[in-house]
Amino acid sequence: MSTAHNHANKGDIAKTVLMPGDPLRAKYIAETFLENPKQFNTVRNMFGYTGMFKGKEVSVMGSGIGMPSIGVYSYELFTEYEVDHIIRIGSAGSYTTDLKLGDVLIVKDAWSDSSFAKVQNLDDSEIQVPSEKLLSCCIEMAQKHEIAHTVGRIHSSDIFYVQPHAVKDWYNEYGTLAVEMESFALFSNAKVLGKHAACLLTISDNLVTHEHMSSDDREKTFTNMMKIALETAFSL
Repeated sequence: MSTAHNHANKGDIAKTVLMPGDPLRAKYIAETFLENPKQFNTVRNMFGYTGMFKGKEVSVMGSGIGMPSIGVYSYELFTEYEVDHIIRIGSAGSYTTDLKLGDVLIVKDAWSDSSFAKVQNLDDSEIQVPSEKLLSCCIEMAQKHEIAHTVGRIHSSDIFYVQPHAVKDWYNEYGTLAVEMESFALFSNAKVLGKHAACLLTISDNLVTHEHMSSDDREKTFTNMMKIALETAFSL
Protein backbone atom coordinates (compact mmCIF):
# COMPACT_ATOMS: atom_id res chain seq x y z
CA MET A 1 0.00 0.00 0.00
CA SER A 2 2.91 2.38 0.61
CA THR A 3 4.09 4.73 -2.14
CA ALA A 4 7.50 6.22 -2.91
CA HIS A 5 6.52 9.25 -0.80
CA ASN A 6 4.36 7.78 1.97
CA HIS A 7 4.97 4.57 3.92
CA ALA A 8 1.54 4.46 5.58
CA ASN A 9 -0.46 1.27 5.35
CA LYS A 10 -4.09 1.09 4.34
CA GLY A 11 -6.21 2.20 7.27
CA ASP A 12 -3.48 4.33 8.86
CA ILE A 13 -4.90 7.59 7.48
CA ALA A 14 -8.28 9.09 8.33
CA LYS A 15 -10.88 10.13 5.76
CA THR A 16 -10.12 13.78 6.56
CA VAL A 17 -6.57 15.14 6.45
CA LEU A 18 -5.39 18.57 7.54
CA MET A 19 -2.38 19.71 5.48
CA PRO A 20 -0.03 22.44 6.64
CA GLY A 21 2.96 23.11 4.43
CA ASP A 22 5.50 22.64 7.21
CA PRO A 23 5.91 19.05 8.47
CA LEU A 24 6.96 20.43 11.87
CA ARG A 25 3.64 22.23 12.06
CA ALA A 26 1.95 18.90 11.36
CA LYS A 27 3.89 17.42 14.29
CA TYR A 28 2.92 20.34 16.53
CA ILE A 29 -0.77 20.08 15.60
CA ALA A 30 -0.82 16.33 16.20
CA GLU A 31 0.89 16.56 19.57
CA THR A 32 -1.14 19.60 20.71
CA PHE A 33 -4.66 18.96 19.46
CA LEU A 34 -5.04 15.23 18.81
CA GLU A 35 -5.44 12.45 21.36
CA ASN A 36 -3.08 9.47 21.04
CA PRO A 37 -1.50 10.58 17.76
CA LYS A 38 0.40 7.90 15.86
CA GLN A 39 2.94 8.78 13.20
CA PHE A 40 2.32 7.10 9.84
CA ASN A 41 4.98 8.73 7.66
CA THR A 42 8.57 9.93 7.91
CA VAL A 43 9.66 9.59 4.27
CA ARG A 44 11.62 12.72 3.25
CA ASN A 45 10.75 14.05 6.73
CA MET A 46 7.22 14.76 5.50
CA PHE A 47 5.61 13.85 8.79
CA GLY A 48 2.07 12.47 8.98
CA TYR A 49 -0.01 11.56 12.04
CA THR A 50 -3.43 10.17 12.84
CA GLY A 51 -5.20 10.73 16.14
CA MET A 52 -8.56 11.50 17.67
CA PHE A 53 -10.34 14.84 18.00
CA LYS A 54 -13.47 14.73 20.16
CA GLY A 55 -13.66 11.01 19.49
CA LYS A 56 -13.32 11.29 15.70
CA GLU A 57 -10.31 10.11 13.73
CA VAL A 58 -8.39 12.92 12.01
CA SER A 59 -5.03 12.93 10.22
CA VAL A 60 -2.54 15.73 9.71
CA MET A 61 0.33 15.68 7.22
CA GLY A 62 2.75 18.20 5.78
CA SER A 63 2.52 19.08 2.09
CA GLY A 64 5.85 20.80 1.50
CA ILE A 65 6.26 24.01 -0.48
CA GLY A 66 4.57 24.64 -3.80
CA MET A 67 2.14 23.04 -6.19
CA PRO A 68 4.32 20.13 -7.36
CA SER A 69 4.75 19.01 -3.74
CA ILE A 70 1.15 19.27 -2.58
CA GLY A 71 0.14 17.91 -5.96
CA VAL A 72 2.00 14.65 -5.26
CA TYR A 73 0.94 14.23 -1.64
CA SER A 74 -2.72 15.14 -2.09
CA TYR A 75 -3.08 12.97 -5.21
CA GLU A 76 -1.70 9.95 -3.36
CA LEU A 77 -3.88 10.61 -0.31
CA PHE A 78 -6.97 10.78 -2.50
CA THR A 79 -6.16 7.81 -4.74
CA GLU A 80 -3.99 5.41 -2.72
CA TYR A 81 -5.30 6.02 0.80
CA GLU A 82 -8.99 6.68 0.08
CA VAL A 83 -8.99 10.10 1.75
CA ASP A 84 -12.21 12.03 1.08
CA HIS A 85 -11.40 15.50 2.44
CA ILE A 86 -8.22 17.56 2.56
CA ILE A 87 -8.17 20.92 4.31
CA ARG A 88 -5.06 22.95 3.64
CA ILE A 89 -4.06 25.04 6.66
CA GLY A 90 -1.31 27.39 5.59
CA SER A 91 0.23 30.81 5.75
CA ALA A 92 -0.18 33.64 3.26
CA GLY A 93 1.13 37.07 2.41
CA SER A 94 -1.52 39.79 2.30
CA TYR A 95 -1.86 42.12 -0.68
CA THR A 96 -3.94 44.60 1.34
CA THR A 97 -3.66 46.51 4.60
CA ASP A 98 -7.17 45.28 5.44
CA LEU A 99 -5.73 41.88 6.35
CA LYS A 100 -3.50 42.02 9.44
CA LEU A 101 -0.97 39.54 10.77
CA GLY A 102 -2.82 36.62 12.33
CA ASP A 103 -6.07 37.20 10.44
CA VAL A 104 -7.86 34.11 9.10
CA LEU A 105 -8.71 33.94 5.39
CA ILE A 106 -11.07 31.26 4.10
CA VAL A 107 -10.38 30.71 0.41
CA LYS A 108 -13.39 30.95 -1.93
CA ASP A 109 -11.25 30.37 -5.04
CA ALA A 110 -7.63 30.43 -6.20
CA TRP A 111 -6.36 32.38 -9.22
CA SER A 112 -3.05 31.35 -10.76
CA ASP A 113 -0.93 31.63 -13.89
CA SER A 114 0.49 28.18 -13.08
CA SER A 115 0.42 25.47 -15.75
CA PHE A 116 -0.35 22.76 -13.16
CA ALA A 117 -3.96 22.04 -14.16
CA LYS A 118 -3.32 22.44 -17.89
CA VAL A 119 -0.39 20.01 -17.92
CA GLN A 120 -2.04 17.53 -15.58
CA ASN A 121 -5.52 17.33 -17.11
CA LEU A 122 -5.75 19.88 -19.99
CA ASP A 123 -7.73 22.31 -17.81
CA ASP A 124 -6.69 25.80 -18.93
CA SER A 125 -8.79 27.69 -16.37
CA GLU A 126 -6.95 30.32 -14.35
CA ILE A 127 -9.25 29.76 -11.37
CA GLN A 128 -9.71 26.61 -9.31
CA VAL A 129 -12.37 26.34 -6.62
CA PRO A 130 -12.71 24.40 -3.37
CA SER A 131 -15.44 21.88 -2.71
CA GLU A 132 -18.66 23.79 -2.11
CA LYS A 133 -19.54 21.38 0.69
CA LEU A 134 -16.23 21.78 2.48
CA LEU A 135 -16.04 25.55 1.96
CA SER A 136 -19.53 25.98 3.42
CA CYS A 137 -18.62 23.81 6.38
CA CYS A 138 -15.47 25.83 7.14
CA ILE A 139 -17.44 29.07 7.06
CA GLU A 140 -20.16 27.57 9.24
CA MET A 141 -17.63 26.41 11.84
CA ALA A 142 -15.91 29.82 11.88
CA GLN A 143 -19.26 31.49 12.48
CA LYS A 144 -20.39 28.93 15.06
CA HIS A 145 -17.24 29.42 17.13
CA GLU A 146 -17.25 33.19 16.62
CA ILE A 147 -13.84 33.30 14.93
CA ALA A 148 -13.29 36.43 12.90
CA HIS A 149 -12.48 35.63 9.28
CA THR A 150 -12.52 36.90 5.71
CA VAL A 151 -13.73 34.91 2.72
CA GLY A 152 -12.04 35.73 -0.57
CA ARG A 153 -9.92 34.93 -3.59
CA ILE A 154 -6.23 34.20 -3.29
CA HIS A 155 -3.26 34.08 -5.66
CA SER A 156 -1.55 30.68 -5.89
CA SER A 157 1.93 31.33 -7.20
CA ASP A 158 4.67 29.05 -8.52
CA ILE A 159 7.24 31.68 -7.55
CA PHE A 160 8.30 32.85 -4.08
CA TYR A 161 11.07 35.26 -5.11
CA VAL A 162 9.67 37.52 -7.85
CA GLN A 163 12.05 39.91 -9.56
CA PRO A 164 11.02 43.59 -9.22
CA HIS A 165 10.36 44.12 -12.95
CA ALA A 166 7.95 41.12 -12.96
CA VAL A 167 5.76 42.25 -10.05
CA LYS A 168 2.11 42.86 -10.96
CA ASP A 169 -0.76 44.43 -9.08
CA TRP A 170 -2.40 41.06 -8.40
CA TYR A 171 -4.79 42.64 -5.90
CA ASN A 172 -6.37 45.10 -8.35
CA GLU A 173 -5.92 43.11 -11.57
CA TYR A 174 -7.23 39.77 -10.34
CA GLY A 175 -9.04 40.52 -7.08
CA THR A 176 -6.67 38.40 -5.00
CA LEU A 177 -6.42 39.32 -1.32
CA ALA A 178 -3.28 37.34 -0.51
CA VAL A 179 -0.71 34.97 -1.99
CA GLU A 180 0.32 31.39 -1.20
CA MET A 181 1.69 28.52 -3.29
CA GLU A 182 -0.47 25.40 -3.01
CA SER A 183 -4.26 25.77 -3.18
CA PHE A 184 -4.66 25.89 -6.97
CA ALA A 185 -3.11 22.41 -7.32
CA LEU A 186 -5.00 20.97 -4.36
CA PHE A 187 -8.34 22.19 -5.72
CA SER A 188 -7.49 20.87 -9.17
CA ASN A 189 -6.65 17.40 -7.84
CA ALA A 190 -9.84 17.25 -5.82
CA LYS A 191 -11.95 18.26 -8.82
CA VAL A 192 -10.30 15.73 -11.14
CA LEU A 193 -10.69 12.90 -8.62
CA GLY A 194 -14.19 13.74 -7.36
CA LYS A 195 -12.96 14.50 -3.85
CA HIS A 196 -13.31 17.45 -1.46
CA ALA A 197 -10.73 20.15 -0.70
CA ALA A 198 -10.72 23.50 1.08
CA CYS A 199 -8.14 25.98 2.29
CA LEU A 200 -7.77 28.05 5.43
CA LEU A 201 -4.95 30.58 5.62
CA THR A 202 -3.45 32.72 8.35
CA ILE A 203 -1.78 35.98 7.33
CA SER A 204 1.90 35.63 8.23
CA ASP A 205 3.22 38.51 6.13
CA ASN A 206 1.81 41.78 4.88
CA LEU A 207 3.34 42.67 1.53
CA VAL A 208 2.12 46.27 1.81
CA THR A 209 3.36 47.12 5.30
CA HIS A 210 6.25 44.58 5.18
CA GLU A 211 5.32 43.16 8.59
CA HIS A 212 5.96 39.46 9.08
CA MET A 213 5.79 36.63 11.64
CA SER A 214 8.83 34.66 12.74
CA SER A 215 9.32 31.05 11.60
CA ASP A 216 8.58 29.92 15.17
CA ASP A 217 5.30 31.85 15.17
CA ARG A 218 4.35 30.20 11.87
CA GLU A 219 5.01 26.75 13.32
CA LYS A 220 3.30 27.13 16.69
CA THR A 221 0.55 29.74 16.40
CA PHE A 222 -2.34 29.94 13.91
CA THR A 223 -4.67 28.64 16.64
CA ASN A 224 -7.91 30.08 15.20
CA MET A 225 -7.28 28.52 11.79
CA MET A 226 -6.54 25.17 13.41
CA LYS A 227 -9.72 25.31 15.47
CA ILE A 228 -11.84 25.93 12.36
CA ALA A 229 -10.15 23.06 10.54
CA LEU A 230 -10.50 20.61 13.43
CA GLU A 231 -14.13 21.51 14.08
CA THR A 232 -14.82 21.12 10.36
CA ALA A 233 -13.18 17.70 10.35
CA PHE A 234 -15.25 16.70 13.38
CA SER A 235 -18.49 17.81 11.70
CA LEU A 236 -17.99 15.81 8.50
